[in-house]
Amino acid sequence: MALLDVRRVGKAFGGVHANSDISMTVEPGAIVGLIGPNGSGKTTLFNSIVGHHPIDGGEIYFDGRPISKLRTSAIARRGLLRTFQQTRIYARMNCTRNMLVSEPHRGEGVLDMFRKHEAERHEHAEQLLEFAGLYDKRLLYAGDLSFGQQKLLEFAMALMNEPTMLLLDEPTAGINPTLINGLIDRLQRANEERGVTLLVIEHNMRVIMNLAERIYCLSHGRLLAKGPPREIRDNRNVIDAYLGGQ
Repeated sequence: MALLDVRRVGKAFGGVHANSDISMTVEPGAIVGLIGPNGSGKTTLFNSIVGHHPIDGGEIYFDGRPISKLRTSAIARRGLLRTFQQTRIYARMNCTRNMLVSEPHRGEGVLDMFRKHEAERHEHAEQLLEFAGLYDKRLLYAGDLSFGQQKLLEFAMALMNEPTMLLLDEPTAGINPTLINGLIDRLQRANEERGVTLLVIEHNMRVIMNLAERIYCLSHGRLLAKGPPREIRDNRNVIDAYLGGQ
């Protein structure tokens, strides 16, 4: 059974159909890519999946249950989270504090959240910072990190919530090329060692072709192609969408 099951989803803004009749599945433990030219509807689909805006048609299931009418917070509590193209961190907090405040309250009051198991939470946060390659930066303000390091921090903050599945919106965009291989390695390790299923929007074709086991391509808000990386790379419709001005 698919972990994420998107069934004929549509979303319009006024007269603009950002997504039309899109269906896709992501199996537990998979790494799946989502590609397409700018404006093809990828980020809108992400926003629909995690409940940032209501869909106009279709249905979305996560772990066998419908989620398209749930709030973002309720979807996150079920283990489905996303990151953003522009990082959402707390610039004037150090990295460790960013990790601690990103953890869900799970129904507790804010004061209780900081009092209970503080040592364990702090240790968990620093373990994830080490996993992300940021342990040496743990006491620095997040705003003082490079953009690539901020993306790694946001990734670690998401892992602090122990997600079942992560939607990653252009994780390598704006990152120094020397950091990209390290980021890819951590995504693969999160998938293999922590069992996190990944759905990844990515414009860097070399990255997504090596990372994903299956790829969906959107164009003008519709599903243009789907299949393993080799088929997508050689698909004439995909080539035309990127290079032919479709």
